[in-house]
Amino acid sequence: MMDPVIASRAQFALTTMVHIIFPVMSMGLAPFLIYFTWKDIRTGKPVYEQLRRFWTKIFAISFVVGTVTGIVLEFEFGTNFAAFSTAAGELFGGPLAVEGMMAFMLEATFLGIFVFGRDRVGDKLYFISSVAVGLGTWLSAVWILIANSWMQTPRGYELASEGGQTVVHLVDPIAAYLNPRFGYMYVHMQNAAIESVALFMAGVAAYYVFRHHVWGFDHDNIDFWETTLKIALIALLITAPLQAFHGDMYGRHVAETQPQKFAAMEAVWETDSYVPEYIVAAPTNLDSITDPRAKELFGIGIPGGASWLASGGDPTAEITGLNEFDTEAPPVAIVFWAFRAMVGMGFWFILLSFWGGYRWYKGELFEDGLLHKALMGSSLLGIVAVELGWVVTEVGRQPWVIQGVMKTSEGVSPGLTGLEATATFAGFVGLYSALLILYGYVVARIIRNGPPGGDDLRTNREPSPTPESPAVGVADDD
Repeated sequence: MMDPVIASRAQFALTTMVHIIFPVMSMGLAPFLIYFTWKDIRTGKPVYEQLRRFWTKIFAISFVVGTVTGIVLEFEFGTNFAAFSTAAGELFGGPLAVEGMMAFMLEATFLGIFVFGRDRVGDKLYFISSVAVGLGTWLSAVWILIANSWMQTPRGYELASEGGQTVVHLVDPIAAYLNPRFGYMYVHMQNAAIESVALFMAGVAAYYVFRHHVWGFDHDNIDFWETTLKIALIALLITAPLQAFHGDMYGRHVAETQPQKFAAMEAVWETDSYVPEYIVAAPTNLDSITDPRAKELFGIGIPGGASWLASGGDPTAEITGLNEFDTEAPPVAIVFWAFRAMVGMGFWFILLSFWGGYRWYKGELFEDGLLHKALMGSSLLGIVAVELGWVVTEVGRQPWVIQGVMKTSEGVSPGLTGLEATATFAGFVGLYSALLILYGYVVARIIRNGPPGGDDLRTNREPSPTPESPAVGVADDD
């Protein structure tokens, strides 16, 4: 039987890590679908209709599963973290309610038109529906990240005592909702979603391109996969460098606003200067796996890199060590290794995008089998990197659920027993494992079936008759 605090944290971590997969897919696909719709309407080329219809299927299933798992998360605020909900409900509940009333309803309303209405509405309304669906998806992230970013850097509130319990009162909505962390989180998350989907699209397309051009298998829809690969590569060339550039600014912001989290990210226990930034790190002994310390690691690092990141350009800057803080340190090993893995993947994505761009420039994009294998192997790494980023964000904030205001142990439901928390956690492990398997099966089946063929495409967009050609449906001898 687990402690109710540990079991509740584990359950919320599990459900969050599974849930985030589906918003990443839907948010990342949204800009692509808007582009495919625009090109389909503008050019009438069958390949863009194929792209729109094919990736809309994956978007729709991700939206549905994401909605279900998102509702579960909101219920867990009451079942597992009732004390937190009571204390911060005035501030935390507002963004979640607005997300449901505004963003989700906008997305859900126009999704029906976008999925089923192509032959029932005009081009303008259909394009508006694609924009509305994408806008709704991205607005949902606005309100969710407002709530989470406030927990990281709380502003615009005051503490009061009601019924013997300390509660948070909202006194300045602008300061609270536009807190210092929100902009960093939103840009980083949305760019990561597009990057993750671009990697997924490139990996799937590379598989079919590899089979066709390298192994010699014949594919009727090879133009579709070649176009997919090119579009995904363009998106990757934009998002991968941007993620690293913005991550540098984000890291500096974390050092300024959550120095304890930053010290955990760099495994700095004693206050020190000229701290290296390890891109690749390995423990010097087995104990260092669970208790990493910056001075005892072996690896490839940038001398003074962590100090430079924290200060904004000074490699000799001092970083406050974890031993200097009054509160207990977060689980340093989890934060440190998760951050290393995330950063390492980020640099790999940049290398991968430049590699693909160079081979495209040389006219060898479709013949480079090694590149295809690298893209296939990296197709899910974008989502893994997102998961690791959230591990750093949430675990690094511990022991606080609201930074400097309320500890996680104080936010757990007071009446929750260890047996109840352990039983529900075990149930969610089984349920969410089955859900992931089912989702993976459905997506894999969509990919195996491939894009709609020529006979399946809409036939109502026929060319207009011209003086030089007979009317559509009229033979020359009529």
